[in-house]
Amino acid sequence: MGMDRIIERKKGIQKKHIYWGAGILLLVLLILKLVFGDHSSVFRAEKDQLVISNVEDGVFNDYITVIGQVEPITTIFLDAVEGGTVEERFIEEGAMVKKGDVILRLENRQLYQTILNSEAALAEKENYLRSTRISFETELIQSKRNILDSEFKVTRKKRTFSQYETLFKEQLISKEDFTQAKEDYEYEVDLLVINKLKARNDSMLRTTSMKTLEIDLGKMRQMLDLVHERLGDLNVKSPVDGQLGMLDAEIGQSINSGQRIGQVNVLDNFKVNAKIDEHYIDRVVRGLAATLDRNGANFNLAVKKVYPDVREGQFKIDLVFEGSKPENVRTGQTYHVKLKLGESQKALMIPRGGFFQSTGGQWIFVVNEAGTEAVKRPIKIGKQNPQYYEVLEGLKAGEKVITSGYEVFGTNERITMK
Repeated sequence: MGMDRIIERKKGIQKKHIYWGAGILLLVLLILKLVFGDHSSVFRAEKDQLVISNVEDGVFNDYITVIGQVEPITTIFLDAVEGGTVEERFIEEGAMVKKGDVILRLENRQLYQTILNSEAALAEKENYLRSTRISFETELIQSKRNILDSEFKVTRKKRTFSQYETLFKEQLISKEDFTQAKEDYEYEVDLLVINKLKARNDSMLRTTSMKTLEIDLGKMRQMLDLVHERLGDLNVKSPVDGQLGMLDAEIGQSINSGQRIGQVNVLDNFKVNAKIDEHYIDRVVRGLAATLDRNGANFNLAVKKVYPDVREGQFKIDLVFEGSKPENVRTGQTYHVKLKLGESQKALMIPRGGFFQSTGGQWIFVVNEAGTEAVKRPIKIGKQNPQYYEVLEGLKAGEKVITSGYEVFGTNERITMK
């Protein structure tokens, strides 16, 4: 039986050592990449499908362009003063009218009945006044007759009393006859005083009553006049010279009192009504200057009125022409109006683009010098006009940025371009 042979261990670097070293080196590189590498997400895009713009220094014109519609400088609304049924139309919508022209006539039988009732009541009141006046005249005559009778009786009783007084002193009559003559005289004197007092009181009562009746009669006449005026209001007339517009009244249609049935546009001048994004509501004030271009000629306007209410993200303004206005201007025409919000000034600018809708002007992709890559960078946007955004922070002149829309970029922070 032979003896076992002792195998000596090999010295030096073996193949397995190489494999281990390579694995350890690869692990270290992977760890270094994880720790110090660029982990930003990357989007690959075709360069010719992007809009790349230059950041430039220039003069920023602080204005916005709005679409305005021509309207009459003044619009007078036609409201039915009196209700009724449309019986006849004399003037059609769009026609020119003069002040006082009858546009349409209404029919209101209830109003006719009211007039008849008022006239009947007035006639009844007039008859009552005449009867009362005759009655008062009769009473006045009777009062005068009563006073006349009393004065006559006083005269006779006084004469009798005087005669009896003389006879009584001469003791030719009895004391009873004298006393009776005296009492008769004094009674007639008192009765005359009473009749005069009654006549005076009756006269005051007659005067007051007649005045009251005449006042009531005057009021009834005024009421009848007013009712007759209501009858005139059945003719709807133009209040001013102008053009009849938006006439909403057909023959046979029932119109209520106070209902709006049309309008008259005063065409001696015009205004331009425009809607503006609510973003500018704090900057648009009365008196701001504006211009519009028509056939190569510029016309000046100024903001006359700013409407305070905001609807669907917009508010309205009225502009009026200053100086000349375009020829053949017509209601309903539209113009592109440049509204100046402030003075022009030097600024850092980038062209407007679709990126703003995605970023709100808070960041942008900046292209490197080689034009192969763009990196997301925070910026600050100031004012804007139809052509440029004013850049306040984050960029410098000469840099290039992507200004087209960012919808396809998602949340990637870096773009590689080829």
